[in-house]
Amino acid sequence: MGIMRDSVGLALGDTSPDRSSRSLLGIYEISKILCGPGDLRHLLAATLSVLNSFLDMGNGVVALLDEHGDPELIVSEALDPIQTRAYFAALPERVIGQIVVSGMPVLVDNVSEDTNFAPWDTTLWGQNPGGWAFIGVPIRDRDRVVGVLTIDRAWVKSYDLRPDEDVRFLKMASNLIGQTVRLHTLVIRDRERMQADQRRIEKGRDQMVGPRPIGGTKIIGDSAALQSALSQVQRLARSNASVLLRGESGTGKELFAQVIHESSARRAGPFVKLNCAALPESVLESELFGHEKGAFTGAIAMRKGRFELADGGTLFLDEIGEISAAFQAKLLRVLQEGEFERVGGSRTIKVSVRLVSATNRNLEEAVAKGSFRADLYYRIAVVHLLLPALRERHGDIPVLAREFLARFNSDNKTSLTMSNPAMAVMQSCYFPGNVRELENCVRRTATMANGTRIEEHDLSCRNDGCLSSVLWQSSSPPNPRSDGARLPGFPSPVPVVQRSGGASIEVPLEALRVIEPAPASNHAGYTLPHDGSRSEREALIDAMERTGWVQAKAARLMNLTPRQIGYALRKYDISIKKF
Repeated sequence: MGIMRDSVGLALGDTSPDRSSRSLLGIYEISKILCGPGDLRHLLAATLSVLNSFLDMGNGVVALLDEHGDPELIVSEALDPIQTRAYFAALPERVIGQIVVSGMPVLVDNVSEDTNFAPWDTTLWGQNPGGWAFIGVPIRDRDRVVGVLTIDRAWVKSYDLRPDEDVRFLKMASNLIGQTVRLHTLVIRDRERMQADQRRIEKGRDQMVGPRPIGGTKIIGDSAALQSALSQVQRLARSNASVLLRGESGTGKELFAQVIHESSARRAGPFVKLNCAALPESVLESELFGHEKGAFTGAIAMRKGRFELADGGTLFLDEIGEISAAFQAKLLRVLQEGEFERVGGSRTIKVSVRLVSATNRNLEEAVAKGSFRADLYYRIAVVHLLLPALRERHGDIPVLAREFLARFNSDNKTSLTMSNPAMAVMQSCYFPGNVRELENCVRRTATMANGTRIEEHDLSCRNDGCLSSVLWQSSSPPNPRSDGARLPGFPSPVPVVQRSGGASIEVPLEALRVIEPAPASNHAGYTLPHDGSRSEREALIDAMERTGWVQAKAARLMNLTPRQIGYALRKYDISIKKF
């Protein structure tokens, strides 16, 4: 035991048995701390606390550097986090750089006499203006410098300093810190590798068995908002009542309609769907009710309509708010009586169909304006179901993004993965286009990715390529309340606006100038804006004159669509001037 004490005393450059024992005790205490469990930041703070006890130091700082030499973790025992960063940032860059580049300690007996510290006011950091010594030693991971350990010492008389002893003691402490940092780095890498392996196993399992089916379809997600909507589906599926699905575009209305069908007693019957907005009225009538042979030009054979095909099952009508007033009356009869005639036929056909319809329009406002029949509204909207927007189910974004990326890989025979930073950026987006926009974002990013791993810089919002802010500044989402108040599930979307540097920020919609979209129907369901002192015709002519008779410009001036301007010109029999 005496040999060990003498060896430690020799290593510290001090033959005093008391001092060598004290140093040995300090290294022992530091090693116990660094070998124990805990967060690296807390371990380093506890180490600095021991150094403070043994060296009477002030403002001890441990700064760990990344591969570029920038501070990655800065820890102090005496200062709070903000003061710690300010203190380290104010240290002379030349001094810290010398420690990192040379890998050698730096000792300054009196900073007031050192030119590198000349601009400093040491009293700002609670130091004695009469004498202040600075010591910095490198923290090594084998042959590489991964950080620095710095302390300062206040002194009154120069003989109070023992710089050589302090440097040796700090070098031993920094070696222990370097080993601890290396072990923590290895543990973190092993954990990330295990997590990546686990994700790869789960991904392979999901590809074999598919996403978790709900009601016979593949709706993915476990968020509270989605589960609440699905629980309502299970309740309303027990009856044959008509259901109106409400929600923004891209929230999955068709999938929910299929869930309702698969969960109902009609699951053995057919599930038939039709988009009402995609067809003109004449074609829509033939599609829904069918037609007889020779009913019109091109009708070379009898054809069953969607109502007849859906007999005993469920019929899903998407965008039902877009049908004309004339067709609303025909649809109402089928829903009331359960019977209809094919186009060009006289035989009455009776069917048993459950209707599930969907819209993102404000039908209540349309009913109030007379553009949508109230009796039809009550027929199709026995039960309302509001579908949550994607921004209300942020926890589902990673699951959905991975599923869309897996589909992209399957379609294109690729093996792309997505990094955690890239996934974090996607989770921070509001996705005003909801799930459809998320899928578009994943596929676009996967197509343009440089390597086999999608990183943060591959995303469109990091390259001024995100169109959300452009598309959603000029319109607002549908509001099912005619009094202006919003029902749950219809919040105003928060668009993503690009900074000049490429980073995205979230801007409340109220901060933008929002123009409510005007109806696109060809009936006179709108009023041209005018000041009351002149007629609508005069206001229209004035707008056309001011814009050089360009309909698109006049439409922007009057907050209308070009189609509405065209209808108004024909309505008031105004000839367009050509130059």
